[in-house]
Amino acid sequence: MNNDNIKLSTNFIIADSDYADRVAFDLIVNFERMLNRRIPAASLDQWLVDIALDGGMRKPAGDTPTQVVLVHDTAHTKLENFSPSVYDSDINRKAFKDNTLGEFAVNAIAVGSDIVSKETYITELIKTVNAHPEVERLMIIPDSEDEETFAAIRKALDGGSPDRRTTLFAMQPLAPGQWRQEVLGYSLMNAMGIKGSELHGGSSENDF
Repeated sequence: MNNDNIKLSTNFIIADSDYADRVAFDLIVNFERMLNRRIPAASLDQWLVDIALDGGMRKPAGDTPTQVVLVHDTAHTKLENFSPSVYDSDINRKAFKDNTLGEFAVNAIAVGSDIVSKETYITELIKTVNAHPEVERLMIIPDSEDEETFAAIRKALDGGSPDRRTTLFAMQPLAPGQWRQEVLGYSLMNAMGIKGSELHGGSSENDF
């Protein structure tokens, strides 16, 4: 990852990275037992590329990078189940380039105070991005298991551009709304190097 500045993009990824890290931990524990092998930390770069692919991206977004905002609690200085992991030194204000989808610019935002909660910050960020018609794809990884947070996100997505492709990633089916849904686990499993063939007795060459 290289230093870069964040610019407004047609493709935008917003993630509750504490939640994603928690899901990644559960997958690592479960698949180490199931496959009887060590599961490495998820590649953060590959995971973000997979999220973008699941969100409908197939080519770079012109001259602007895909913008990624990872929102985390101030108590967490690093991701425990991703690589790279340290927010300040390894992730925040960095960029990487994928051969197919082009550049990704990443910001890590620490939130957690009596003034604004992480959940409120994410909801307000979604509301702000949703108000910009130039954002063509919005991909969100929320803590959808928190009913109050999910209800606030539903409201924040109201009134967006009808031409925008919005995708929410979750581990369980969500109530229908103005978005598509993708299974969060598939992108994480691919970023951990877990192949579909391992789960099908070696008979399938399909990856996630």
